[in-house]
Amino acid sequence: MTENLANPKNTIEIIKKYEFTFQKRFGQNFLIDGHVPEKIVAAAGIGKEDTVLEIGPGIGTLTQYLAREAGQVVAVEIDRMLIPILEETLEGFSNVTVINDDIMKCSLKKLCDEYNGGRPMKVVANLPYYITTPVVMALLESRAPIRSITVMVQKEVADRMQAGPGTKDYGALSLAVRYHSRAKIVADVPPNCFMPRPKVGSAVIHLDCEGMELLPEEEEKRLFALIKAAFGQRRKTLPNAVAGSGALPYDRETVAAALERLGLKPTVRGEALELAQFEALARELDRRN
Repeated sequence: MTENLANPKNTIEIIKKYEFTFQKRFGQNFLIDGHVPEKIVAAAGIGKEDTVLEIGPGIGTLTQYLAREAGQVVAVEIDRMLIPILEETLEGFSNVTVINDDIMKCSLKKLCDEYNGGRPMKVVANLPYYITTPVVMALLESRAPIRSITVMVQKEVADRMQAGPGTKDYGALSLAVRYHSRAKIVADVPPNCFMPRPKVGSAVIHLDCEGMELLPEEEEKRLFALIKAAFGQRRKTLPNAVAGSGALPYDRETVAAALERLGLKPTVRGEALELAQFEALARELDRRN
């Protein structure tokens, strides 16, 4: 087992030993600062009672920190070239299972059933920038038993996740995160903490999913169809954006009338509405349709 992978020297040695080449298509950036994994583990509140799902373990830097604190770690890695490296770097940890697969093709519910008896898992990841939003949305929308999601993402994406109404970063992603969790940015991470060094800063964001009251699935689908339509053309008023989206069976007048019944002006834009107001509008439109 290679000790202290967060040390740049050890990371370089293991990469050279296996003649590993960074794959641009996988957006690979390995952590080389030990303070960052410590912050991630602390933010996730990992303990011996926890089973952790790690997405994209890379060479196992963060995995080692997780394995020391968790009862069990299930690490899903898409790049088969990293599997032999993980076999070495995680050799001393009997509580780690590595799966060579694409997390976007995995059933999260099945993973929870198979590795944690259907009980809630905690998700931790250092996510590639190119796939951050699809992965986070897949996790949130899966309805699998997930207690929390603690992920490293591009700083501007973290800001969008935590943004509130009336800000430039507020959008469909902000509302999806707010609907499914309580979000908090716990650390900013500069580019020099990675190898290779990215061009932009990163952040660790913690999404607490416990105790969130979700709508029935069909109502939830209608709500987010409305939200996506509202932000599809965010410069337009809400009635014009929804009517012009082609995704919903409402014309401009119907949306404007529903807004007025809720005490909102028909000239309002989607970026001004709170989650509860979108929920009320979706119910009103559904009731009148």
